[in-house]
This record gives sequence, C-alpha cells and structure tokens, in this order.
Amino acid sequence: MVKVTLQATSATMATAMALCLSASALAQSAPQPASDTLQDIVVTAERRTENLQDVAIAAMAISGDKLADKAVTRLSDLQFASPALTVTDAGLTQSVNIRGIGLASGSPQVANGVATYIDGLFQPPIVTTNSFYDIANVEVLRGPQGTLVGSNSTGGAMFITSKSPELDRVEGYGEVAYGNYATVATQGAINIPLTDTLAIRLAANHREHDSYYDDVGPYHNQPGGLNETDGRLGVLWRPGAFQALLKVEAANKNTGGYAYRPVPGTLYADAAVPGIRNLDYNAPTQNSERAIINSLELRYEFEDGITVRSLSGFQNKRINNLYDSDATEAATQTEQQYVREREWTEEVNILSPTDGAFNWIVGGYYQRNKIDVDILNENAGFPTNIGTKNNKLTTGVFAQGGYKITPDLELQVGARESWFHVTGDGGVYIGRGIPVFPANGLQVADTAGRHDDSMPTGKVALNWKPDADTLFYAFAARGYKPGGFNSSTSEFSPETVWDYEVGWKSTLLDGHLRTQLGAFYNDYKGFQFGRIDLTNGQNGVVNLADATIKGVEGQVQAKFGAFGADAGFAYVDSQLGSITVVDQRLLPPGTLGPQCPAGTASNPPVCFDYTGYLRTGGGGPNLFSPKWTGNAGIDYTIELPNGMTLTPRLNLAYVGPSYTDILYSRVTDYLAARTLLSALVTLRSGDWTVEAYATNLTDRKYVTGQSGNNEFYGAPREYGLRLHREF
Repeated sequence: MVKVTLQATSATMATAMALCLSASALAQSAPQPASDTLQDIVVTAERRTENLQDVAIAAMAISGDKLADKAVTRLSDLQFASPALTVTDAGLTQSVNIRGIGLASGSPQVANGVATYIDGLFQPPIVTTNSFYDIANVEVLRGPQGTLVGSNSTGGAMFITSKSPELDRVEGYGEVAYGNYATVATQGAINIPLTDTLAIRLAANHREHDSYYDDVGPYHNQPGGLNETDGRLGVLWRPGAFQALLKVEAANKNTGGYAYRPVPGTLYADAAVPGIRNLDYNAPTQNSERAIINSLELRYEFEDGITVRSLSGFQNKRINNLYDSDATEAATQTEQQYVREREWTEEVNILSPTDGAFNWIVGGYYQRNKIDVDILNENAGFPTNIGTKNNKLTTGVFAQGGYKITPDLELQVGARESWFHVTGDGGVYIGRGIPVFPANGLQVADTAGRHDDSMPTGKVALNWKPDADTLFYAFAARGYKPGGFNSSTSEFSPETVWDYEVGWKSTLLDGHLRTQLGAFYNDYKGFQFGRIDLTNGQNGVVNLADATIKGVEGQVQAKFGAFGADAGFAYVDSQLGSITVVDQRLLPPGTLGPQCPAGTASNPPVCFDYTGYLRTGGGGPNLFSPKWTGNAGIDYTIELPNGMTLTPRLNLAYVGPSYTDILYSRVTDYLAARTLLSALVTLRSGDWTVEAYATNLTDRKYVTGQSGNNEFYGAPREYGLRLHREF
C-alpha cells in the first residue's frame, strides 16, 4: 500500500514561489509573438496529436494558459465553458453528464458514463474536485466513446493533461493570489533539463479560503472551507526513438465538511434556519480527501513511422467524511463515511503513420479497481453499519482505421469488444455495540454479489475535407457502460447508446474566425439510476425506461486584431419512458428493511411495506439534462506605453433548468436555471502579469445539486488579485 501525506505552510509555499521566481536567472525568456489570428487547438484524445478542426468529433478544448481567462479552476467549472456539459454536486461524488448521459447515482456499483482522465488515466468518481495547476490542455468530448477511449463510456469523456518536462530549456512560472473569504493561492512549476536526454518538471499548488457559510449550531463547523495542497513530479527520458514519461502526483484536500441544507418540501425543511448561507448543524462535520496518481508512458517509434505506446497507471484515492445527515437541530442523525478506491490500469497501442492513404491504430486495455466502503449511520444514537468491498475488472481490445477513398474523402471504421466482471462482499448491520444485539450487530441486508457482461461497440464515419479549412463529417457510434449488482439477488443491466451525428467545422476569414456546428440523435437504453432496492431496502440501482435524446450544438471563436471572442451553445431535447419507483422523499428515516411479504405489516428493520410509496415516474426529460446551455466570452487588448498591454475580459455562462429525479417534482426535484458572470482585467508587462478577477459577479444564489434530501449551493461572488511571473 502506498501512503502519502502532504503538509504545507505559508512559509514553505512562499519559499517554493521564491525559487520559481528567482529561477528566471537561469534562463533567457523569449518574447511571445503577437498574433491577430486564432491559434491552432491541439487535441490528443484519439492517441495522436491533431488539430481539433481536423478531428471528426464534437469537442471543446482549452489550453492551460486560457483556463483562467474562462474562470475555469477545477473540473466543475468546465460546465460554464463547454456546451451540453453539466456537473452536479452530490457531496461524495459529482454527477458529470453530457447531453443528459453520465452519472446519476452515487452507488460505488455504477461506472462513470462520462469518463474523466488525468494524464491518460481513467479517474474513479471520488477525489475529482482538486484545483487545476500547470495544465497543458483540457479536452471535452461529447457523445459515446466506444472505440479508442480507455474505458468505454456512454456520455463522453474529459481529458486533463498536465505539462510534461521539456529537454530544450529551463522554464517555468510562479503565481500568488489573494481574495475575499481570506483566499490565499500559490502555484508554480519549474522545468529543468538535466542532460540532453533527461529532464524533470516540478509543480506545486496550495489554495485555502474560509467557509462561505455560517454554522450557528453548537459545533460552529466550517463547511466548505478549503485547505488544499498538491504536488506533481514529471520525468522525461528520450534517448533517441524511445521515450519514457513518468508522472507522480499527490493531492491533499481538507474542508470543514460539505455545506448543504434540507431540500424544500422534505421532512426537515421547516427546521432549517433562514438564508442559504446559514446552517444549523448539531453534529461535527468534516471532509478529508487524499490521492496519489502515478502514470508511466513508454513510446518507441520505428524507422517506418509505426509507434508502439504503453501507458501504465496506479491510483490510490481515499475520503473520510462526517455528516450531520438531517442538516438541522431538529433530529440527531449523523453519518461517518470512509471510501477508498485503488486502480491499476494498462493500455497498449500500436499506431501507424498518418501520411498515407491508410492509417490505423490497434490496442488493448486493462483496468482493475478495488473499492472499500465503510459507513456508520446513527439515528438518535442507534447505529447502522454498511460495509462493502468490491473488485472490478474491465478489459477490452480495439482497432480503428481510416482510408482515403479520395484525397478529400475518408472512411473511418472502429470496433471494440469490452468485458466487465465485478464481485463484492458486504452487508448492513444494526445495533453494533448495543448489548441486546450480537457483538458485530444484527445483519439485516446482504450487499454481496457478482455480475458479468460484455459488449461490442464501435464507430463508422465519413469525413470530407473539400479544402484545408473545412471539414464535414457524419458518423454512427455505439457506447456502453457496464451493469452491476445491488445484492446477491438483484442485478442491473448495462447502458447502451447509439449516437448518430453530422457536423461541420470551418476556419474562415484567413484564420480570424473558427466554427464548429453539429446535430445528433441518440437512442439510449438502460439508463442507470439510484433507487431503493426492494430486495434489501438499501439504496441500489435500477435501469429506467429507454430514452431518446436529440439536439444541436455550436461553437465559434474569433480574433480580429485586439478583439477576441468565443461562444458556444447546446439545445438538447430528451424524453424518458415511464417506470414505477419508490418515492424516497417521503420515506421515514432509519433502517427500514426489505419489502414485506404480502399480508405482512411493516416491522422495520425486519421489513417494510413500500406499497404506499410507489409512484409512476418518467415520461419527461432526461435527468441532469438542461434543454439549453450556453457560454460566451469577449476581450479587448489595449496597447500601453513600454510594451505593456491591458486586457479586460467578460464571461457569461447559462445552464438551463433540469430535474434530479424521475418524479419531476417542481418542489423537491428541480434545479433552477442560473446565469453567471465573471470578469478579468489583465495587465501584462514582459514576463509579469497582474490580474484582477471576479467570479459570480451578480452574487447569484443557486443550487448545484442534491444528495438524498439535502441540497448544495454554488459559490458566492469571489474577487481578488493574481500575480503571475513566467521565466
């Protein structure tokens, strides 16, 4: 087992910053050439370095140096910069959905529908909220990824790639920021070539701020406060045609717990104190997250241009949480939660050159996950222990080829076969430690089980480039997300989606204007959603009725001299079929047990009659799927004396209303629309940059998600100054 603990003080971070800033004496900074046209956007999602305008996928990409311009500091901010993407807060996890497809359950049995990758490694859904630092680029792929992406997905994929070491120069940066809520942020990186073939890159990040909330309860918790420290080491060795790239990253994040209040219309809503920034907890709250991420990429390019690539990874993520479950002083319900997930991955690719009429890639994928969950719920001091240990194995083989029928028209065909196997042990026990119960408690539910499935997926596309600046494409693609089990007697099936798309990408006006436009139709089957499993009375997963999802998406970027602008939109129309489920909002608290046999009265925790709580749901839009999303940004660079520039920028983001539950209650299951503004004023002088920033300028109060009968909120208005030095 690998155990990593990171500790940082203001003094140590200040020392690191000083080293980064003073290192400019080691290198001569090169002036950046000015340009009044758009720069190419490079993506690597299809295992090659390609211009986004030449890739037949619906995607958004942001270079690392543009993330701050769009007020993107962590994964959840991407929903305000990418159309059709939503990131819904659920406490322990985030429900990431693209076009309404992704993750709609916090169960450890459910795989990500939108796969997230850091430096090529698939990320488990926990410990994903850390800040971005020293990033090369971020890519968001919309639609099912059933061929090349490491782990098959139904909704899309997000790739976060950190900067790698370089052999040709010493360079780096240092940055400090101060803001309201006692925000202090420092980050920096330094790239050092050790020899002609060996280089290292060191990067670090520290961020802290006070809570946005006031807990008036007896413990005066600080939920939502932040103290985060991250570090990354990169090592590059390139002795000729062979290359080895090692990255080791560690993350340590502590808050005073998650900040939430009861959802209006639920059991304890009337007991909540007024004002969403006011909380009233009668129990301590805590959140501690740790992660280590290791990746090793090996590449060898033969003389004929064929490249062999291997990417190996190991990750260890852990979370410790302490909740006031009812979020009020009206009851004494608490939860202690420990979740640990370890993951081993291996991907092997063989890639052909791309300069001929035929290009291809073949590969294989292996992923093993070990998940441990240990939960203690207490209701007025009465304990319920929930423990599960799952082992997941995901494997696959894939191939994709492209053939140029004519110099302008390419046929692309890809196929993949995926296999999934999961086993688990665990159970639900009540009364542990109470004399009248067995020493380890009384088992009231069995959460052990196993599940196996497999699925062929793939893609067929026609790509037409009538000229160097235009691409038309049309394709059909199939994606898949594996099923799983709730108990030894209850399983759920895989999700599948057939996606039919057409698109147009163009570069116009001599490189001053760039557009991406597409339309899609999805036939979506087996949507996995968290629900009460009547066989054991625990939260489980069910497959909802089939859905259809269709829409259009567009993006545009413009650069005319000092003026720059970008915008994106998505219109998504979806409809789920109907299904009968338990209305969990109305259930009494505590361990209820499985469904009672016919004619037997409720006797929790032995059994409970859920008949009176069954409702018919569905028939409406897909969950976490706004009909409209959009974003826009505009900036203008003003030339000042002595080569200085001043650039104000304004960003606008809109996420439409959506539902969190298939019963579609406007009171309990509705996330209202929000429109957010952010602004940035940047003064540049040589290698120095001073920025004044503000996010959520109008101090919009909005709900970001739900977990059970509690809801979470977006950050208030934040503002500050940022000092950045390149060398």
